Amino acid sequence: MPLCASLPVAGRAFLEFCRIEKGLAANSLDAYGRDLAKLEIWCAAQCAGRIPTSAELLGYVDSLYQGGLGSRSLARHLSTIRNLFAFLIREGYLEDDPTAALPSPRQPRKIPRYLNESEVDRLTLTPDIEKPNGMRDQAMLALLYASGLRVSELCGLETSDLNLDLGVVRVLGKGNKERLVPVGTEALTCIRQYLESGRGRLLGERVSRYLFVTNRGGRLTRQGFWKALRQYGIRAGVQDGISPHMLRHTFATHLLEGGAD
Repeated sequence: MPLCASLPVAGRAFLEFCRIEKGLAANSLDAYGRDLAKLEIWCAAQCAGRIPTSAELLGYVDSLYQGGLGSRSLARHLSTIRNLFAFLIREGYLEDDPTAALPSPRQPRKIPRYLNESEVDRLTLTPDIEKPNGMRDQAMLALLYASGLRVSELCGLETSDLNLDLGVVRVLGKGNKERLVPVGTEALTCIRQYLESGRGRLLGERVSRYLFVTNRGGRLTRQGFWKALRQYGIRAGVQDGISPHMLRHTFATHLLEGGAD
């Protein structure tokens, strides 16, 4: 018998824990709240709003399947439910875990999309290098393909992170881990051209520590680069839905095809 008989009360306590103790972002809290609201509506009709039993939870999950909920949404929904009941047990509101028998839907693994070498060539030749922002964009595309950087790492590079003589960039990645990444000759050539003829024209009299800047003096954002990349992809006639992460997969795939470990 549950020590906390009301699901809405349990849900509010869980969300408050997630907000204060776990410090979850607003988007995550909203997602948890939507999932719990859907469960509460079902429980209000099926078990008078009390904490559901294991059998009742299985019935609820079956209703989600029957309702056509996608596998990703279902997996997130089940994660919310499991986290809720783990919290209730840890706080002493429940003695037994009714989620133990819940299924774990498998997530279909998508094969990463990548560009072939001809598409990469067309893409990197698309920016108009007569213009300073075109030089910048070509340098960014070439560096992204040559190094496999994440787009956040690319946009966050500072001029001091680049060593043209050694042909490497210093990158601050996830978990504030620093690494040195080698850069190919073609990418270095594009970067040199941008530094010599493009970056100063973009900055004018302004000063910036960032490597890739806008004509307002700030660094180019991830969103700005993504938008430009999509336009270049359309003009180059490469795959629909091109993204910075696709270039990261392209870098890795071409390394493997070239015999890398």
